[in-house]
Amino acid sequence: MKTILNTLKSRFTTFARDDSRGSVSVEAALIFPVVMWALLAMFVFFEGYRQSGINHKAANTIADMYSRETMAITPLYVDNTKDLFDIMSEANSDTRVRISVIKWSKRKNRYEVDWSEVRGGSINTMSDSTVAMVSDKLPTLPPEERVILVETWSTFTPLFNIGMDPVEIRTFVFTRLRFAPQLPFCRSGNCEV
Repeated sequence: MKTILNTLKSRFTTFARDDSRGSVSVEAALIFPVVMWALLAMFVFFEGYRQSGINHKAANTIADMYSRETMAITPLYVDNTKDLFDIMSEANSDTRVRISVIKWSKRKNRYEVDWSEVRGGSINTMSDSTVAMVSDKLPTLPPEERVILVETWSTFTPLFNIGMDPVEIRTFVFTRLRFAPQLPFCRSGNCEV
């Protein structure tokens, strides 16, 4: 028993006289901010990618919802679409939604806009000239075929200051009409399809 106590005493004495004993504290103080920044940065990047994925899923859901419609779309329907996107995306910023129905005109050999509606923010409705700017993103269509284009915008603001500015998340989703050859827009309440 006495031998064990003498061994422990000598080890504690050696530890107390060690000149490098403070280096672990100094290294920890130097590396701790870097480790914390890395952890917070991973959290922020994960959250940003998660928000982007949620926005894309919400836009796909909205595109699918429009593709199944057989009746004319009303302004109230588009208003509710924006509300649905806000709920589904859980965005902590102002969101914007643009719904457009685009067709391929064989006669003019270009995409044309049947109708386009915007809700939220300061973006313009899609026109024939603006659809030409995104034509490389649209699918090749047979003559007079239509697609529904759903575009959404929201801003991701990082929860922690890791040196990252707010990022705009934009989605661009298109889908074909499923049950009707066209999807008309009706500004008044009593429209015929």
